[in-house]
Amino acid sequence: MQVALDDYAWAAGVATELVNTTAEVWRGDDRLPDVAALVAFADLHGDRSGSLPDLARRAGSADLAAVHELRATVRGLIDHPDRDALVAGATTLTSPAQGATLVPDPAHRNRARWAVPLREGATVADALSVVCGIGILGVVHTLGEQRFRPCGAPTCRGAFIDTTRPGSRRYCMPGLCGNRVNVANHRARRAERTGTD
Repeated sequence: MQVALDDYAWAAGVATELVNTTAEVWRGDDRLPDVAALVAFADLHGDRSGSLPDLARRAGSADLAAVHELRATVRGLIDHPDRDALVAGATTLTSPAQGATLVPDPAHRNRARWAVPLREGATVADALSVVCGIGILGVVHTLGEQRFRPCGAPTCRGAFIDTTRPGSRRYCMPGLCGNRVNVANHRARRAERTGTD
């Protein structure tokens, strides 16, 4: 598996999705309770090469425990967005990588892009660690540490890395948390109107 260095937005998205699988975010329901859920996560968020899902299919319970530990580490970085700590933590996350190299760019003929290959024998936790590390480093370098935020929904415990162009994302899961806030606001306005009639 190779993670392209210019794919930091995708990698940051995977990091965001990973940290938001915890029972803390889902009110007691861990979204990565077993290896089957890990495979589904890898299938949904995998890389272009298909390596992440392949590694997930070979995973066992020790690999799942390592992914849970990684998830907590990444959450700790997002929750405390100090630039030096983010860089140091993300650099540690990329340790399963085997240097950087140029690879052919599948989107552009006769062009190459920087990529970070995994070392031989890497696990799914190693692959996710490198992905999360690249995502964090890319965002810190390109967009800044202010892009690491808690969810803006008052009842949500999620966190996210904002890779949007304007940097105006407010929710860890816009389709879920944003919708809940909009519904609550609508109900409050409706109750206020009915109370004043």
